[in-house]
Amino acid sequence: MNQELEQIVAEVNKVVKGKEEVIRKALAAILAGGHVLLEDIPGVGKTTLAMALGKAMELSCKRMQFTPDVLPSDIVGFTMYNSATGEFEYKKGAVFCNLFLADELNRTSSKTQSALLEVMEESKVTVDGISYMLPVPFTVIATENPFGSSGTQLLPESQLDRFMICLSMGYPSHAAAIDILKGSVGQGLEQVGSVITAGRLMELRTQAENLYVDDRIHEYIISLTEETRRDPHIALGVSPRGSIALLKMARAIAMMRGGEYVIPEDVLGVIDDVWKHRIQLNAQARAEGTDVSDVILAVTERIHAV
Repeated sequence: MNQELEQIVAEVNKVVKGKEEVIRKALAAILAGGHVLLEDIPGVGKTTLAMALGKAMELSCKRMQFTPDVLPSDIVGFTMYNSATGEFEYKKGAVFCNLFLADELNRTSSKTQSALLEVMEESKVTVDGISYMLPVPFTVIATENPFGSSGTQLLPESQLDRFMICLSMGYPSHAAAIDILKGSVGQGLEQVGSVITAGRLMELRTQAENLYVDDRIHEYIISLTEETRRDPHIALGVSPRGSIALLKMARAIAMMRGGEYVIPEDVLGVIDDVWKHRIQLNAQARAEGTDVSDVILAVTERIHAV
């Protein structure tokens, strides 16, 4: 296994106890150059996970608490007139950092949410017709409370599709909960040490991008994608962006385990996290209480790797 990446997991695990699989997948998404959506109830460590990952990789982090009164200009910046110089000047918004934490994204307005679309897709912002590139690397980690919580609204499909993975923290195990209660963990981010720099992260990203993928894996991913579009339970199948995200995540997971190429198990290990927020079930499936994860599992059972 890659020792640097394992050390990052170990450092984050100091403050997010008992969630190694979630930490690994979030790290893999960053390694793959993607964005992460953390969906869960309040108080299970979503924000702590994001900030700890940033510290372990020496990334400049900014956090924004999304509320109904947050404006797009708060995120992307704005231009203002400088009476001293007689010129308009651009004031940078909160996204100018390596890791942008969008806390409770689904509490803000649709107009404000849409300000992140260009940011997440192209790593730049456009204000008054002028584009400004964001720092490299750049990652968005967004948290959201389950739909139905007070003051929340569903994120649009175009927004969801830009997140590489959607993870759920879940409650801690019995043993981890006791450790938290006793105060042996969760005492602050000062416990998290820096493992790599932002520059080293970019080098690791390049390694992941260049990891060998056999044509049979490409065929396997596309066959799975096409099956989601034929499934009778699914109203909205996986887009080409979803296929690319699955391949990138599989590459990152393969690299983290120390592999030199992608195997079908790498694909299957992350397919639920990459696709469950992209697939929309039809009305009949929702009425029957069908779970998206069960549908994805059924798709993988029908399509086998060659």
